[in-house]
Amino acid sequence: MDDDVRYPTGKFQRPEGSLTAEQRAAFIREIAALPAQLREAAAGLGDEQLDTPYRPGGWTVRQLLHHVPDSHMNAYVRFKLALTEEDPTIKTYEEAAWARLEDTRATPVETSLALLAALHERWVNLLRSLTPADFARTLRHPESGPMTLDALLAMYAWHSRHHLAHVTRLRQRMGW
Repeated sequence: MDDDVRYPTGKFQRPEGSLTAEQRAAFIREIAALPAQLREAAAGLGDEQLDTPYRPGGWTVRQLLHHVPDSHMNAYVRFKLALTEEDPTIKTYEEAAWARLEDTRATPVETSLALLAALHERWVNLLRSLTPADFARTLRHPESGPMTLDALLAMYAWHSRHHLAHVTRLRQRMGW
């Protein structure tokens, strides 16, 4: 664990080469566990708490709880593109701008937590069906360059830990 409020689990380190079967299974378990963990981390938070930034200048808990399914929907689509096209170039999106849209303020966080649970059920089913050759497939990120699905899997497992820790660490710091 790290004391950096922005990166409470440390910065993402892209793995070199292919993951082992054990590493893939562990990352898939992390992704599978996130919806229940995030729901538990958000349990009992009122509007004032949901509107508290997890760090100075950072997103509010509400924005973060809506961001995770937004991000993971993009991840799911990226996996499907890489599995069905040859080395596709994916589209980026403006995460911060998405977090400021009205649906983030007006939609109950429960809606996004339910969306995350349903999305992860589909995504984990897909991930568990993949072969090592599938995980070696690539896509091109306009900013990060070429990536294998192994690297993408590792990144979204980290992303899951990263944002879960934002909520749980804030709760610890605030005594919620």
